[in-house]
Amino acid sequence: MATTFTIQEKEEIRKLFGLPLEQLDLEFFRKVHKELRLKYHPDNFEHLDNEAVKEMATEKFQGIETLAGRVEAYLSGDKHNVPNYQTDVADYLRTDAVFAGKKLKIEILTADKDLKYHLFGTFYRWLQIGDSFKIPNTHGSIVIDEDYAGRKIGFQESVRMYLTFGEADSIEDIVNWLFSKIEDRANKLLVAGETVEIDPEKIVNAIKKETVLRIGAAT
Repeated sequence: MATTFTIQEKEEIRKLFGLPLEQLDLEFFRKVHKELRLKYHPDNFEHLDNEAVKEMATEKFQGIETLAGRVEAYLSGDKHNVPNYQTDVADYLRTDAVFAGKKLKIEILTADKDLKYHLFGTFYRWLQIGDSFKIPNTHGSIVIDEDYAGRKIGFQESVRMYLTFGEADSIEDIVNWLFSKIEDRANKLLVAGETVEIDPEKIVNAIKKETVLRIGAAT
């Protein structure tokens, strides 16, 4: 990953993070980055009817994430050779990362009118907004974001839901359940607005990326 920056990029960094690149340190950078992610996350604009505004918000968020990734690499560059040093690794990939999710948006695009049935059982072929379902063998749950009837044949449907789980829950267990239900039935999967390949490892990493609670044990 390139860690050289144009004059325009350095000015954008100063505007976003409040300090010139040369004055940033990792702790301050990561604090501000998390604040920016909360402020500009595309989910904040989902309630708007203006598709152009939502598209611009998504592009803004993606631009911040791309630039922040390069800044992270730049700030971590002089520490790569320190044994056992992990701050040059994304938080969600660290072995001491702890995760918990609250209303993480997941969207499944499908042409299979029975996908909802396979997800939630015979009673739930038709879903209503606010319906809540417990994920087997975990304390995690899913809440439905819209009413779904699924009466058509040969249709394309987007099933939107929110995932909540605690730090004691295994993301791998959650994903294994989800993958077993949508494999060969879903056309597309989005986690927090980002398209994710329908592969267990890719889904796990996508969820982890959005739900880092802290690094290390609670104090």
